Amino acid sequence: MPLPEADATVRVPGSPGELFSVFTRLALQGFGGVLPVAQRTLVERERWLTREQFLELLSVAQVLPGPNIVNLALIFGDRCHGWRGAVAALAGVLGAPLVLVLVLAALAQHLQGVAAIADALRGMGVVAAGLVLSTAWRLSGGLRRNRMGLPLCIGFAVLIALAVGVLRWPLVWSVLGLGCVAVAAAWWRLER
Repeated sequence: MPLPEADATVRVPGSPGELFSVFTRLALQGFGGVLPVAQRTLVERERWLTREQFLELLSVAQVLPGPNIVNLALIFGDRCHGWRGAVAALAGVLGAPLVLVLVLAALAQHLQGVAAIADALRGMGVVAAGLVLSTAWRLSGGLRRNRMGLPLCIGFAVLIALAVGVLRWPLVWSVLGLGCVAVAAAWWRLER
């Protein structure tokens, strides 16, 4: 999917340096849950992608092995500035958080017995879950134009939530099983 040049609402990053800068800020803002920040940054703030383009990139990124945001950065960087853009976006996503995690790991080694640290980490997990839910809510508007239709998309989301959250099926098998059914349903809808 090349970036549309005729679309006036979308602009292309000026250089690999700009990609690096934006992806570094993005990574530092969304520590532990970058996807919600990525959507806000790439679609709303920078206007590098439309909501539909972001959903398409995210769909491809989720299928590939590895963290979704890393895959998304690589794909987007490559489409904008070739391999230099891919390297710049990847370095932006991974560089600063890597240094930060190493520093925090050294601090955690010294402060592992403090109860307030454990409580803070649990609180961060709740915030990350809230960010994921708010991103899903924001992106759901793009599903209205999806060929599968909003009811079917919501149905698959509810089924996967029930399979993993209520029935406690392993995530891998739930996603593979329901994912195959969803792909078959999408293929059937597209063929019609």
